[in-house]
Amino acid sequence: MDKVNTMNCPICHSNNCNMNFTLYDDRYGFPGEFKLLWCTNCHHRFLECEFSESMLNDLYTNYYPRSTFKLESYHPVKENRGFSAWLNGLGRSAYCYVPKNVRVLDIGCGFGEALGYHKARGCEVFGVEADENIQRVADMQGFNVHVGLFNPDLYEQRFFDYVTMDEVIEHMLDPVETLCAVERIMKPEGHLILSLPNPEGWGAWLFGEKWINWHCPYHVQHFSVKSMAIAAEKAGLIIESTKTITSSDWLDFQWRHLLTYPRNGVKSSFWRVSIISA
Repeated sequence: MDKVNTMNCPICHSNNCNMNFTLYDDRYGFPGEFKLLWCTNCHHRFLECEFSESMLNDLYTNYYPRSTFKLESYHPVKENRGFSAWLNGLGRSAYCYVPKNVRVLDIGCGFGEALGYHKARGCEVFGVEADENIQRVADMQGFNVHVGLFNPDLYEQRFFDYVTMDEVIEHMLDPVETLCAVERIMKPEGHLILSLPNPEGWGAWLFGEKWINWHCPYHVQHFSVKSMAIAAEKAGLIIESTKTITSSDWLDFQWRHLLTYPRNGVKSSFWRVSIISA
């Protein structure tokens, strides 16, 4: 790995960062190349990049495939329980750990499938989504959704019982600032539930720069156990528990991804609209 000094670690602020890989958008064809840096202190990995709000809006609205999703195909996610759910790794999603009849904010709510799930279970639901295509679902379903980036000033302090970020924190340009903001709007006994890829797992080791969850440039941050602990402590949060759960679908996706790996600037033939990705 080559030493670079252009950016400090966004979590521990160490300047001891090396280059892991040079990556590009291998799903949806967003142009450009991006350096993936690795902090030798806390083992956090992150992209060397800067995005304005307008650039992020373009990235998620015009390159993510939700603009072609049909409203009539919308349906809430279903509750996953039992042996089959365990075997297939369906418990990897943050929504699975939200109880009934609570006030919940889903940051990065995608096409709103989890909002429908929570609403059906008696929850008061709120959402945040940078992709403008969520507005179609919000209008149809009557969801309270903010279209744009997460802004804690839109909500009362100590307002939510649960906040979920289902494969979202890795998209944040300043994840510590985001966690601090989440802490302010949660009730003192509230819970934040995160799901995110594991860059220290066997998948990242085995597939290297073609690992499916580098997902450049959408995934900007890649947390280690140590870097997540540092970020949580800075935000005044306490980590109660962690789990490593992988959906069996993603191993299948990984092999198909390798077989259809595109050139820079070219859309993948595999990551079509029938595949909903993080």
